Amino acid sequence: MVKSEISHRLSIRVPGHEYPIYIGSRCLSDRAMLRQVIQADQALIVTNKTVGALYLDQVKNALSITQCNSVVLEDGESYKNQESLNQIYEILVKKHHHRDTTIVALGGGVIGDIAGLAAATYQRGVGFVQLPTTLLAQVDASIGGKTAINHPLAKNMIGCFYQPQAVIMDLETLTTLPIREFRAGFGEIIKYALLEGGALLEMVQAYLHHGLSAVSLDNLSPIIARCCMVKARFVECDERESGKRALLNLGHTFAHALEACTHFEQWLHGEAVAIGLFCAALLSHQQGVLPYSELQMIDELLRKAGLPRRIPREIDLDLLYALMFSDKKVKNKRLRFVLIKQSGNCYLEDKVTKESVHQAMLSAVEGE
Repeated sequence: MVKSEISHRLSIRVPGHEYPIYIGSRCLSDRAMLRQVIQADQALIVTNKTVGALYLDQVKNALSITQCNSVVLEDGESYKNQESLNQIYEILVKKHHHRDTTIVALGGGVIGDIAGLAAATYQRGVGFVQLPTTLLAQVDASIGGKTAINHPLAKNMIGCFYQPQAVIMDLETLTTLPIREFRAGFGEIIKYALLEGGALLEMVQAYLHHGLSAVSLDNLSPIIARCCMVKARFVECDERESGKRALLNLGHTFAHALEACTHFEQWLHGEAVAIGLFCAALLSHQQGVLPYSELQMIDELLRKAGLPRRIPREIDLDLLYALMFSDKKVKNKRLRFVLIKQSGNCYLEDKVTKESVHQAMLSAVEGE
């Protein structure tokens, strides 16, 4: 029998609920661990074609339960829609899944978001477990209970908060990631490093010191664990994102608009976040709150991670600005941006003029 090796065990406590986060290796084959968190006799594994071909049979065999069905969706952000959600509902109904079933998300952030929304809404709520297989999902998307699908006009418009029963991260899944997907995870990792500063920033700088030309798990587990701890802290004090948790959207006002204006097809989410972080840094510098040395440091981190930083010239900046008003941080019809004073010191600002935002975007296109 396969036994996992757990390097870190964390927990998240929100009102009325607490759940574990396991970080380790060989987790997807560890029957005892999976059955510890999935105790139902029915389960539906939601995955996509890419991940399913690699790990679906492995997880099914490890679960070894009375009824284990699966649904394999198309891969990509453009499929995070109502049609994919309906495919999950159809299997649940046709296979007679009851309220004590567990939906298992096996994949990246897109799969986690769709599967979580299905779990939250099927028969008014069933069990939900996250098995994130991408770096971005492990450090961010699988934690905190956000579930959603996209609307054609805006990202994550239809969703709810629904916490999982457990999150199990098998780091060995990262070895099968294309380098582009691996790099995209660093969009979120750099975001956490800027929010937290201190030791996490130093760890990320050290990891990226020689650039990121290949997938490497060396010294990665502590970075993932530290990112999870930072997010857990924000989620525990503000589960529904009514206050401080909004800081986790650093770079995302720009990123979500970029994704929407390119129909969710041009960039991976982490790549869009990287451009958004650079835009937020430029805006912070132009607002007089971020020193130029810190702007240079952020630029260098993104470059060493091999992430995009520039807005393509063909992007309509007026459209980009208009799409920002679909952002969930909009309050009283005013955009709110997460600005950076320095690493470890970010804040929400709603007094940013349209002209200032345009200037930051122009700088991201043409160079600061």
